[in-house]
This record gives sequence, structure tokens and C-alpha cells, in this order.
Amino acid sequence: MEQLKTIGRELAMGSQGGFGQSKEFLDLVKSIGEARSKAEEERIVLLEIETLKRRLSEPDIPKRKMKEYIIRLVYVEMLGHDGSFAYIHAVKMTHDDNLLLKRTGYLAVSLFLSDDHDLIILIVNTIQKDLRSDNYLVVCAALNAVCKLINDETVPAVLPQVVDLLGHPKEAVRKKAIMALHRFYQKSPSSVSHLVSNFRKRLCDNDPGVMGATLCSLFDLITIDANSFKDLVVSFVSILKQVAERRLPKAYDYHQLPAPFIQIRLLKILALLGSGDKQSSEQMYTVVGDIFRKCDSSSNIGNAVLYECICCVSSIYPNPRLLEQAAQVISRFLKSDSHNLKYMGIDALGRLIKISPEIAEQHQLAVIDCLEDPDDTLKRKTFELLYKMTKSSNVEVIVDRMIDYMISINDNHYKTYIASRCVELAEQFAPSNQWFILTMNKVFEHAGDLVNVKVAHNLMKLIAEGFGEDDDNADSQLRSSAVESYLRIIGEPKLPSVFLQVICWVLGEYGTADGKYSASYITGKLCDVAEAYSNDESVKAYAVTAIMKIYAFEISARRKVDILPECQSLVEELSASHSTDLQQRAYELQAVISLDAPAVESIIPPDASCEDIEIDKNLSFLNGYVQEALEKGAQPYIPENERSGVLDISNFGNQDHHEALTHSLRFEAYELPKPVMPSRVPPAAVASSTELVPVPEPSYARETRQPASLPSASDAGSSELKLRLDGVQKKWGRPTYSSSASPSTNSSSSTSHKTTNGVTQVDSVGTSNSKARDTYDSRRPQVEISPEKQKLASSLFGGPSKTEKRPSSANHKASKASTHTSEKSQAPKAAAAHTEVNREPAPDLLDLGDSTSSSSAPAIDPFKQLEGLLDQTDVASNVNHGTAGAAKTPDFMGLYADTPVSGLGSSVGDLLPTNRDEFNLTSELSNATRTAQGGVTQFNKGPNPKDALEKDSLVRQMGVTPTSPNPNLFRDLLG
Repeated sequence: MEQLKTIGRELAMGSQGGFGQSKEFLDLVKSIGEARSKAEEERIVLLEIETLKRRLSEPDIPKRKMKEYIIRLVYVEMLGHDGSFAYIHAVKMTHDDNLLLKRTGYLAVSLFLSDDHDLIILIVNTIQKDLRSDNYLVVCAALNAVCKLINDETVPAVLPQVVDLLGHPKEAVRKKAIMALHRFYQKSPSSVSHLVSNFRKRLCDNDPGVMGATLCSLFDLITIDANSFKDLVVSFVSILKQVAERRLPKAYDYHQLPAPFIQIRLLKILALLGSGDKQSSEQMYTVVGDIFRKCDSSSNIGNAVLYECICCVSSIYPNPRLLEQAAQVISRFLKSDSHNLKYMGIDALGRLIKISPEIAEQHQLAVIDCLEDPDDTLKRKTFELLYKMTKSSNVEVIVDRMIDYMISINDNHYKTYIASRCVELAEQFAPSNQWFILTMNKVFEHAGDLVNVKVAHNLMKLIAEGFGEDDDNADSQLRSSAVESYLRIIGEPKLPSVFLQVICWVLGEYGTADGKYSASYITGKLCDVAEAYSNDESVKAYAVTAIMKIYAFEISARRKVDILPECQSLVEELSASHSTDLQQRAYELQAVISLDAPAVESIIPPDASCEDIEIDKNLSFLNGYVQEALEKGAQPYIPENERSGVLDISNFGNQDHHEALTHSLRFEAYELPKPVMPSRVPPAAVASSTELVPVPEPSYARETRQPASLPSASDAGSSELKLRLDGVQKKWGRPTYSSSASPSTNSSSSTSHKTTNGVTQVDSVGTSNSKARDTYDSRRPQVEISPEKQKLASSLFGGPSKTEKRPSSANHKASKASTHTSEKSQAPKAAAAHTEVNREPAPDLLDLGDSTSSSSAPAIDPFKQLEGLLDQTDVASNVNHGTAGAAKTPDFMGLYADTPVSGLGSSVGDLLPTNRDEFNLTSELSNATRTAQGGVTQFNKGPNPKDALEKDSLVRQMGVTPTSPNPNLFRDLLG
């Protein structure tokens, strides 16, 4: 508030300008400064706004008064209030011939308006005139406004004049002209692309201010294309050398350091030009070394220049002498008592360890001190350093420290970041399978749903693929340890949803694989999970699918399946659920357990979640079903390329309308509802309270065709429940009357050199000499280092320096896939494929790519479907047809389960653990159910499915659209 009062007084004093006192403004500033609350300040400012509105509406306001009002308005805007009512007065003030008023107007307009404001067009002509003025102060004011107000559309109007001003005799004008060109380049690069040579010329300007302004423009240009400016390396080095030798005027010194901001900009430019270029870097070594020696480290600006030197050394081609000097500077930073300097030292150390890993070992105790520092920002920067230093020998200590810190913080954003780092390090450098599983459990348990869903999928993928190379025992041990750990954790309260999904999937796939746990025990645990998290549909869905897998594996092994009572009650509950996804999974479970062993084994083969699936893209097994449906009058399939732009397939080609379909929006107003015409239905029939009359769904297609209705078994029982649609007015589109309840279907289909933590070794780089190897405790020899800290330092830095990574799990599964495929192909081809795959580098398991999700939700007439559902008594038919079009609740495995089959790759890494569950159930159940044999206990679906559907029909009419066995659904899914 004191600063605000000071600014106000200065503005008030400036507003006098020889025209007299401004007591009102001083009183305004004083009253705001003495305000005791925000409400009182608001009241004062609102009163001032009303006063300004009243004063500005008066005619013939004197110029000195208008100037004062504009300054007061600037003060009002500074306090966060709207002063748009007076913007036009500020624009008018820029047209004044008086220099003081013109500059005040430009200042106010620059603060009030943005470059896309409507009033900008009124200032362009004034700016053009002022750029041609003989008074360089007027030109400078106009250039200041140009940088703030000119947009990409008005750049051509002032660009020629700005270019001409580059040769102005006044250095201040040349400097502002360069700044204006730089601003034009930032807003519209194409408009000044032909003027790049002007920046090169101004680099040799006699005035250091113009040269310094040019450096900012060249830095942006070099950032985009460094190769085009390699010839300027000599010039930049020469300028930096002159600055370091104090050849610039004293006016550019700051804290007795010669032009430090120009030095910093030049060092940034040299770092870009010398990156990966040995010849260019060799020209920079001398001047950078001189700055290291001459720069004063007693001030903040001197330390800033030294830090920029370290950044430059870490970017250009390495030089041993410069690395040694950089290490000495880092040592001073880390030994400082200032947290800011320690932060700079940690950051600089992280840059240098990419080139020379041995530097980190010289400062291991300082790094540990920073890790235990109460300053949270310093601690986070230290964790970033440890992340870059991680290798197989110290991964356990570093990840454990990260997890402990993740538990102690409440910042969800940074907690998510730390969790992703822990997962990445665990996947790359895990020393053992058991440690990996325990670490992932800790991350999921404490980070909860903040963990990316891709991380959960990666965990399931790693458990399914295994770690060993051609070592099935190692994979079995990994899965067994995962099952044991999850069975211990599953009873804990309030586990994250993502973690529970992983647990359910692993128990379903491998819960009974080693024979240690029985199917009844695992299914009981899964039922407990579904009951404990009854409000989480995703967890319940994973639990039911896991139960289905366990029973399927038991049937495939020719073992008797004993259904637990709690499992049976869960399935009965989900069969009547309002969630179509849970219904589908419950019906799938009932259908699977009713099949014989060969059918189940073909649908859900054991331990095949990552195996290749042979896909029949044409779905030839449905040809008979489709042909039979077409013979009965079903609508033929229309390819997607022929129906592009059609809003409703069912209304395609209607003979009643001859207007063409358009892609444009309809802007005409909705038609007013017209009086209802007398119905042709007898009054007695209309008055029936038991018959529901739905309003048809809106259709915006102008060309429609009534499709042929598909005959169904429900026609025979239509006398029991018949929906009357006669006499119902259609509220959308043209007012017509429907004489029959013909369904309209609407189907739509929509498809949708990471660096390792290891360090780069450079052969030509030598290690630092003994001068740079000052130990951290040399500064305080009287303090004894604790054994715990020495042990931690040994764990972090004492291991082998060679970076080791875990063998790729993809190699193992690729060999498995080759073995699996060799039964169907020639052995030499499989061996060649195996050899080729093993030569590939380890894949980045966190990079899954963008998954394409697809959904198909045909809108079927709910009343026709209801008639069919009330007469369907065959349970197996219900399951087959119900699951074909059921909508799925979105979960992270569903992102891949809903992927179109045409988009599935043939590689193992592209297939997900649950793909074969979703695909095979859709393609096999229709045939397998017909050949199902007895001997397995069937589920009781409830008292009477017909009664249950009748009770639920009202709810389904209002919002839920049931699905029906559409013969074209499978082809729609394939696109």
C-alpha cells in the first residue's frame, strides 16, 4: 500500500505539469491509503468512477483537466476496476499536438487497450503521423505504442516507417525501432522474414543499447534455426570479450559488473550456437574461461553470470578445463548458506552430470544436506538431481526417499509428478521382481487415483509379459509374488479405484495359476471387493470379469465349479443393474459357465492375455445370420463412405421428401406448436391410462425413408402390450402424424530420443583435478558426520558408475509369441523373427501412444425392443444379443477394449490383457451357447425375468435405450 501511495503521489505531481495543483487526486490517493478494509476501498473507488463519469460528460473540458482525469482513470484501472467509459478520451488525447498530452494519451492507451480492441483502428493513423515527426520524443512515444497496440493485421501499415527509423540519428529511436521489429516478429513472423538482415546490421551499431536490443531479437531467431547464424559466432565472441574487458561505458555497469545482462544474453546465444558443434565451441573456450576468472561472486548478479557460464559449458562441446572451472563454481554454490545459491548449485550439478558423472560424487554430502533441508523448493530440485543420477545400484534408496517425500506432501500436482518418476525408475532399474511389485503397491496405495491410468495398464502389462528372457520360472515367481501381495492388501480399507482394478485383474488372471490358492478363495475375495466398493461401477466390473476368468480356467482344467452363494447373489444383483456394462458382464459370466470345456478354452485360454489374436476382419461367421436377417426384411448395410454427411441412416432416401441434405447449420426459428388434429383413434382407446404414448425423437434430416421393420417373435404377443402411436404429433421438424410405430434407427461411429536416466560419457573429457575435489566437510572440519549420513551417501554415490538397465520384457514375450506362432508357421521364420526382435532396444513402457477409442451406440426404438424383450425366454439368446450392443462404462481398460478391431496391431506390445475377453466373448458365444452341454450348475436369474422387465419398462422408456441384435453392428465396429 505504501508503494501504491508513492506511485499515486508521483502521478499526481506529474499531472500538475505547471498547470497548478491537483488536490482532488491527492485526496483520492490519501483516502485509499488510509482505507481500513477492502469494502471501504471499493466504496471510495466506485465514488471516484461516478465522479469521473460526471466530469467527462461535461462539454469543453480544459486540456489540463482532461489530462488529470485520464491519470486518475489510470489509477482506478490499477486498482482493478473498469474504466472503459473513458477509453475514447484517452484515444483523443493521442491526437493532441502538445507533447505532454500526447505522451499521456499514449501511456493511457497502452495500459487500457489490447491489440485486438475495437478502438485500435482509430490510433493507427495517428501513429503513422507521429512516426514521421521531427521530434524524436514524439517518435519514441509512437514506437512504444506500436510495440503494445499493433496486431498482425495492422503491421503492414506501419512496417515501412519502422524500418526507415533503423537509420535514425538518435540512438533511442533506433533502439525502439529494433524492439518494434522484434515485436512484429513475435506476432507475425512472416511479415518481417525478409528483414532479418536488418538485425545483423544493427548488431554492429555504435551504441551498446541498440546492440543489446538486437541480441534479444537474434536470440529468438537462433532458437528456431541456429545453423543460419553460425557465421556470427566470431562477432558474438568479440562482443562478449569487449564487454568482459570493460570497454563499454560506465553507465552499463551494474553492481560494478560490466553490462551483466548483455553478458547473460550473449552466453545464452553462444550455448545455442555451440551445441554439438566442436569447431564453433573451440572459438568460445577462451572468453568463457575469462569470465569464470574475472566474474565477481560476491553479488547476486555476479553469481547469475557464473550460473549462465555453467549452462553454456554444459551445452557446447565439452572442454576439460572449463568443466573444472564449472565444478569449482558449483562447489562454492553448494557450500553457501544461501538457499538460492544452493538451488543454483543443485541445478547446475544436474546439468554437468550428463557430461561428467564423477562431479556428483565430489559433492555427495552437500546433496544429502539439500535433500534434508526444510526448504521445499530446494528439496524438490534435489530430487530432480537424484532422478538424473539413478542407476541400478542406488535405485532402491532414491525411490524410497521419493515415496517418503510423496507421502509427506499435500500438493496433488507434485505428488502426481513424484509418483510418475518413481514408476519410471522402478520399471527401468528394479533390482528384483519382488521389490518392483512392493514399490508399485506403495505408489498406488499412497498416490491413489493421482497415478496416471497408463501406469496401471503398464503394471498389468509387465506382470503379464514378465521380466525374464525365456525364463518361465521367473515370470511365474513374479506373478505369484504379485498375487500374494495383493491378497494381503485387498483387505485394507479405502484403497484407490485404479489400484483395485489392477488387483482384480491380476487375481483374475493368475490367482489360481500356481495352485496355491483355490478358486473359491479367490472368488470370495473378489466378491468382498465388489460388495465393499458397491458405489464404484468400474471396480465391480473388474471384479465380475475376474470371477468369470477364474471359473473359465476351472472349466478348461476339467475341474468342478462350485458357485459360492455370495457370488451367485452378486451376479443376480448385477443382472438387474441399471448399468448396461454390469448387466453385460453378468450375462457373460452366466453364459460362460454354461459352456463345455473346449468352448471355454477357445474363448478364454489361460495365460494368453498378451498373445496374438487371429482376427477375422470380415466376420465371416456372421454371414449366415446376416443373410437370414436380410431375407426377413432387415435393412441392408450401407458402407461408411457412402453415408458420410447423412445425419440419420434410417431416414436415408425417404420418398416423402425431395430436398437435398446440407452440412450447414439451420438458423431458422423452431416452428410454433400447432393445434392437435382430431385423432383417428377412438376416444375409448385414447383414454386408456395403461398405454404410454411416446414422443418421437428429433430428426434434423430432411430426406427420410421409413425402414422395413424386422420381424421378430414379439409380433405374436403384441396383443398383450401394444404401444399406440396414432395421432401423436411430431414436435420437431415438419408437423406430421404417425400412423404406425415404426422404429427409426440411428447409428453413428466415431474413431479416435526419450533420454534414459543414464549419463552420456564423453571420451575427450577428463575428470576434474584435485583442486575441484574439495570435500564438503572441509569447510566445517570440527563437525563430525553421522554414520547414517555416511551410509546414505554410500548408497547414493558409492555404487558402480556404469548405468545398468533392466532387460526388455518385450524380448521375452516376443520369443513367446514366436514359439506360439511356430506351430502354425515354419520354424526358420520363427527363429529369424526371434533373433530380430531381440536386437531391438528396450521399449519405453510409459509411452503407450494415443489410444483410439471407438464407440457404437445404435439407437433402437425402445418400444419395439420392449415388445421383443417381454417375449424372450431363452437365457442364452438374451446374453448373445444383449452383449452385442451394450454400452460400456468408461474405464481405463475400456479405452482399449472398445478399440476397433481393424485398428489392432499384430505385435504383442499393442495387445492388451483384456482384449481377448471382450473380443472372443462377442464372436464365440453365439455358436458356443448352442453347443453347450449339461453338467454345470446354471444361475437362477430371479423370480421371473418377464415381470422384472415389465416393472423396469417405464424407467427404460424415459432415458435408457435398450439394445437389440443388429446384424450390421459388427461391421459398423470395424468401420
